[in-house]
This record gives sequence, structure tokens and C-alpha cells, in this order.
Amino acid sequence: MIAVSKEDADTFRRDYGIENVIDVPTGVDIDYFRPRRDGQVRPNSLVFTGSMDWLPNEDGVQYFTKEILPLVRKRIPDVVITIVGRNPYPSLLESSERDNGIVVTGRVDDVRPYIDNASVFVVPLRIGGGTRLKIYEAMAMERAVVSTTIGAEGLPLTPGKEILIADTPEEFAESVIGLLDNREMAQELGRNAATRVRNEFGWDHVAKTFATACENVLRG
Repeated sequence: MIAVSKEDADTFRRDYGIENVIDVPTGVDIDYFRPRRDGQVRPNSLVFTGSMDWLPNEDGVQYFTKEILPLVRKRIPDVVITIVGRNPYPSLLESSERDNGIVVTGRVDDVRPYIDNASVFVVPLRIGGGTRLKIYEAMAMERAVVSTTIGAEGLPLTPGKEILIADTPEEFAESVIGLLDNREMAQELGRNAATRVRNEFGWDHVAKTFATACENVLRG
């Protein structure tokens, strides 16, 4: 059996008694997800990407806009969060109509410009399983990422070096504020993240890992 993370592999062994499980990491197209050389990062801008008809994304965005965003605004009143993804729920659309600091795009053909123009990529998820490909996409584009532990579950990343992890509204807000206030720190976090993704999680690298696992199975 193939799992997409060590955590999922451990779950299969522990909960289902499946011993022969191989974990192959999630990959990303590092040629497609690259920062544009002419891209302009907007100050005090945040972005979230994900289908808004998926419950964990809806819950995460509600959590961010209701509990985290007000804390960020106390220090950075002009902060703007852009939420990119299909089928936004009605109350989110209503919020965006009342609040210029909440921008909702709905479905887009290409998420890259939205990631490229943002200062910080946020992943405030509290529920859900699997791995978050969106994080690797943002990292490949050299964006600084702030995530909850659950949001980054299954990704073998180093907190403080390649990603910031925050699990309370206060911690999340402080992490976001710190990156918005310190562009050099945000750029360094983004560069570290991009280097890690390009070296270990590009499709070529992941494909080789998967191919090796298949060959080992065929050899018995």
C-alpha cells in the first residue's frame, strides 16, 4: 500500500493492521509554480487558496476571518486577505461586500498571480486529513507560509525555517504580523521553503521515489 505521508502510513499500520505500507511524499510541479520575475508583492496582503465547497477550507476561512483577522487589524488596519477558490459560501460573499479587507475571487483559471502578489500565504485549517498540496505550491513560489499544525500535517517541514506554525488565534495573528512587519524575514522564510521544495518535493524526485517503491514490490 502507498500512503502520501508518514503520518498516514502510521495510521494504516496502527488502525488497520496493514504492515506493508510505503509513504511517498506529495509532490508539486516546480517548473509551473515559480515566482514571476515581474511580480509585485503587495504590502500587508494575505492569500488563501482552496475550494470553498470543502468543509475544512470553509471552517478554516471562517476561523481566520472571525478570530484571527480582527487581531491582525489591531496592529495592521489595512491588511487584506484574498480568498481564492470555487463556490464561496454565502456568508463569505456577504462579508466581502461589507468589508474591503476581505476579497473573494471565486474560481480562477490560475492561482499563481494571487500567490505571487501576496506577502503571506495562510493555511488556518482546523480539521481534515491528507496533505496540503497548496502549501508546497506557495513554497515553490517563495511565499512565506503560516499554517496550523493540522494545516501542515503530513509535510516534513521545519517550523521557523521553512514555515511558521501557529495553533491559537493569538499565535497565528502574531506570526502574520511579524512577517508583514519584517519583509526580510518573510523573504528568507520564502527562499528557505522554495529551496526545500525544489530539492526534495518536485515531481521528478517524487516520481523516482514512487518508481523505486514499485520496483521493490516487484522484486518481492
